[in-house]
Amino acid sequence: MTADLLSSHRERLNGALKAIHDRGYHSAFPESPSPRVYGETAAADGKAAFEAHLGTTYALEIPGSRGTVVTEQSPYGIALDVSYPRVVEDGLDELLAAAQQGLADWRRAGIDGRTGVTLEILDRLHKRIFELANAVQHTSGQAFVMAFQAGGAHALDRALEAVAYAYEEMGRYPATATWEKPAKGDPIRMEKTFTVTGRGVALVIGCNTFPTWNSWPGLFASLVTGNAVVVKPHPLAVLPLAITVEVCREVLAEAGFDPNLVTLATERAGDGLAKPLATRPEVKLIDFTGGSEFGEWLEQNATQATVFTEKAGVNAVLIDSTDSFKALCNNLAFTLSLYSGQMCTTTQNLFVPAGGIETDEGHKSFEEVGAALATAISKLLGDDARAVEILGGIVNQAVISRLDLAPEYGDVVLESRAIQHPAFPEAVVRTPLLVAIDADDVEVYGRECFGPVSFLVKTADTAQSIDLFRSTVTEGGAMTAGIYSTDSKVLDEARDAALDAGVALSENLTGQVFVNQSAAFSDFHGTGANPAANATYTDGAYVASRFRVIQSRRHA
Repeated sequence: MTADLLSSHRERLNGALKAIHDRGYHSAFPESPSPRVYGETAAADGKAAFEAHLGTTYALEIPGSRGTVVTEQSPYGIALDVSYPRVVEDGLDELLAAAQQGLADWRRAGIDGRTGVTLEILDRLHKRIFELANAVQHTSGQAFVMAFQAGGAHALDRALEAVAYAYEEMGRYPATATWEKPAKGDPIRMEKTFTVTGRGVALVIGCNTFPTWNSWPGLFASLVTGNAVVVKPHPLAVLPLAITVEVCREVLAEAGFDPNLVTLATERAGDGLAKPLATRPEVKLIDFTGGSEFGEWLEQNATQATVFTEKAGVNAVLIDSTDSFKALCNNLAFTLSLYSGQMCTTTQNLFVPAGGIETDEGHKSFEEVGAALATAISKLLGDDARAVEILGGIVNQAVISRLDLAPEYGDVVLESRAIQHPAFPEAVVRTPLLVAIDADDVEVYGRECFGPVSFLVKTADTAQSIDLFRSTVTEGGAMTAGIYSTDSKVLDEARDAALDAGVALSENLTGQVFVNQSAAFSDFHGTGANPAANATYTDGAYVASRFRVIQSRRHA
């Protein structure tokens, strides 16, 4: 069956393999939720499938579970009340023993067999994309279209990208070889076999804001390379990953493998399951997305495992000059507004010289730059019905707490306002806050303030902007950076600073591409070269350490 699975998905795999080398535009899963693409009833069917979960116990049989737990609250205010099997520390022996039971058969499936199974899982997840989009929307607070794209189509692309890299890396060496060494008389001959072998059990620790987009690359990279995977979702974003685990187990069982190769470890908020799970000797791989404090704890304490982390950072844009001031403001307005800034890639710090900048509309003072950006944001979000589809909902109270405190840091250029969601009156929706502060206030802008808060940092000149950009990213990390300048010398200096700090740079974005968006198969998400992340989605290094090549040899 596994050979048939690979054959049926070969075209999709080949397209991904070509794309990771060409680095051009490629998308294997349509990102538009249009009925012309997915069919007239797909949206309604997917919503109904999502709603069928509400108030029920999710039918997953998880070894080591102890009763059930309800943990999620929709940022849009609707009751979810889904019960999941609860895993606690005293059930980990049973859970991890069950996860390892099928590893030998999974190894024997070989590269092609495992790849066929993982591609079939992705295909079935794609068939449930509207259900997943609703689940992502009502656990993360993303607006529906964004949840469909980022939580569905783009997450599938990133997962496929990881599978493609893994397929290529696993196939780098031959499965067998004949070794001959010249000698007196007959040469010495050996027959050698090289087997790709997984490391053991992989742990995926999910996040609240992007439960699928951030979890699927690691999940599928580990699974296809021969590992069992335990998925520990964020307590507030379980449903998207419960659906994921259900599909994984379904396909594994149908293909003749132990479904416990993929399990779900749901905890109650405050259980603290991640630490004892992450430090178990059976766990050899960990993928984590979240705050720096716990990410660093994993890196320092889960020493038996290879740990992949995406943590916090202070993303920056340098504004030096522009030949399209209106387009600059509009581009940044969308960047700061999308999903209320609740993205690891959203710009936090906007470095602007105190003396202002030169533009196609003449010289603009520091104050005029701030006012124009505030106007662009206000215009973009002026219609509440349109605004909520850009902003989504605030994911948790911690974001509101940071937002409420931020005006004390400097001079408010643009106040945040509350918006009433027309479809979900209980949703908490807030527009971006823009605060002007001095370059000396590095203790404020030098740390992450996650959410709809951005700082307009007044610098002495562009040279200081570049220096501060380099130092804050080097020390605090960043996932993205941008520069606006008409001066080629300034662009060169910004590129060098970005290379020094180890962050990806976007230059003069004034169209429909934004610094906080990345394209699978072309853009690397994170670099692994600054404190914000120690790995990148996705490259060879991201997958290669998830397996080992074990050889056997004998005389021919």
